[in-house]
Amino acid sequence: MSLMKNALKGLAVAAALTATGVTAQAQEVTLKLHQFLPAQANVPKFVIDPWIERVQEASGGKIKIDHYPSMQLGGTPPDLIGQVQDGVADITWTVLGYTPSRFPQAEVFELPFMMNNAEATSRAFWEFAEANMFDTDLKDFKVLGVWVHGPGLIHSKSPITTVSDLNGVKLRAPTRIINKMVSDLGATPVGMPVPAIPEALSKGVIDAAVIPWEVTSALKVPELVQNHTEFGNESLYTTAFVFAMNKQKYESLSDEMKAALDSQSGADFSALAGKTQGEGDAPARKLAVEAGNNIITLTDEQVAEWKAAASNVEAGWVEDMNGKGFDGQALLDQAKELIKKNGM
Repeated sequence: MSLMKNALKGLAVAAALTATGVTAQAQEVTLKLHQFLPAQANVPKFVIDPWIERVQEASGGKIKIDHYPSMQLGGTPPDLIGQVQDGVADITWTVLGYTPSRFPQAEVFELPFMMNNAEATSRAFWEFAEANMFDTDLKDFKVLGVWVHGPGLIHSKSPITTVSDLNGVKLRAPTRIINKMVSDLGATPVGMPVPAIPEALSKGVIDAAVIPWEVTSALKVPELVQNHTEFGNESLYTTAFVFAMNKQKYESLSDEMKAALDSQSGADFSALAGKTQGEGDAPARKLAVEAGNNIITLTDEQVAEWKAAASNVEAGWVEDMNGKGFDGQALLDQAKELIKKNGM
């Protein structure tokens, strides 16, 4: 009888171990994804969360991704690129320009009036990065996506129509190259990550900010300023983003899990992310219109004045890149050609 009991007990233990093994196998790794915007903002809600779902499904449940918005794992937005390199987070989404001069080639997409279509420019950015950055600027990371937001514009307390209207205006800009642009246009640039904008506007630290329409609703910018200056069919600027993974963590995964991540990353995902951000502009703009805010849409002649005033930024960037050992003009020409190709 005791032999029978022991046998039954052994079977029960084996069954429990098997069940545990199946559970463990079904969810073999949990990845921490960290980023700077609130969960309800467009990119977390419409780009990152759907991407997480697709990866988890593609992995057959073997990958689970925990999403930490609004810097919940600590630090500030400029820390994100270091956090993913050091393994504090496994995946981060961040602005490349939050760490000035570390990713100089990406700045080409942020030059004044470089783009007007986020989807086409984001696909161009992936192709550019693949050709120039994966083995240099981005060699320490597993790059999952790179993209840009839709046309950048000015949101201000006082109306801004001409370049001279910027004189003395304290204007928030996200990156080194965009700070240089607004300085050349006569404003006083104030660099800060996007989550800091609402408090800076409400406390008078800044008088204006450059951001795309799509993020204004999450930041409640139309409640803090009443003027928005658009550049017709042009884009004053855009911002270069990276969606990156800790390289060692990626390499530690099984081939099956790597394939699941790869299947949801790359050129198509980058283009989709850019397109999604661009499509978020119209609903956010509508909210500002409904609030009765002043939408200033510049004419072609007025835009030409702004282009002329900002023209030295491009030439200065080329010279700066030459000084860093790159062929600045070749990189600029390549980026423009890729945008044109992907916009067709």
